[in-house]
Amino acid sequence: MNWDDIRKEFETSKITLKALAEKHDVKIGTLKSRKSREGWSRDPTKKDATKKKKVATPEPVIESNDLTDKQELFCLYYIKYFNATKAYQKAYGCAYSTAMVEGSKHLRNPKIVSEIERLKTEQQQGIFLDAKDILQKYIDIAFADISDFAVFGKKKIQAMGAFGPLEEEDGSPIMVEVNYVDFKESVEVDGTLITEVKKGKDGVSIKLADKMKALEMLTKYYDLLSENDKKRLQEEKLKAETSKAKAEAEKLANDDSNKAPPTINIIDAWSDDDE
Repeated sequence: MNWDDIRKEFETSKITLKALAEKHDVKIGTLKSRKSREGWSRDPTKKDATKKKKVATPEPVIESNDLTDKQELFCLYYIKYFNATKAYQKAYGCAYSTAMVEGSKHLRNPKIVSEIERLKTEQQQGIFLDAKDILQKYIDIAFADISDFAVFGKKKIQAMGAFGPLEEEDGSPIMVEVNYVDFKESVEVDGTLITEVKKGKDGVSIKLADKMKALEMLTKYYDLLSENDKKRLQEEKLKAETSKAKAEAEKLANDDSNKAPPTINIIDAWSDDDE
């Protein structure tokens, strides 16, 4: 099927969308979706506007012919908010108590569910590029790991004395084990996930983007995530909550402590070090 020829026929004739769909044996909903996404127009003065629409975020279009106008609105609002109660209120203009009940019922309607799944699939395939890019950025922030930015651990180095490196009687170096943190080169990391890098008297500090905010956003748009990302989201939320609780407990236990700060700090926005 050559969509360029179908578009050309539409723009250069007076054929209706229904007749065009029947002629080329395509669904009228699919044809409407193409027309909306690609900016088909019979007005020659809108040629430049057509080009501009290519960089705009396309609006989702209902393709099913089995839904009422209100049900179509419900589908569109649902993929925007991913909240059945809010979508039902927006579509039907009813009370919150009614929307709580009826919204859930709508999600048990096979025709409605089928159309919502189709719209979600389009989003996941990248048709709505702006929304997908934003979602991906939140995924990157939420799943960022300290090891993405630094290498750390223990290593052995030659011990140093007041007059230089220390050696055994036979001349072999005296080795000691130390902790170390080495930052990766800037070209190796995603700098968009770092909100601040500074060097002070206590060493170098890196502040990452707000992990907890990203986790909250991904929870809101849970239905758009792949099965793998859904699993990772649950794991990251558990890790974040556990780490925060542990940090709060340690802070309470060490309120009177005068421990010196570490030489190098890598700070997640959700940790108490960011307070």
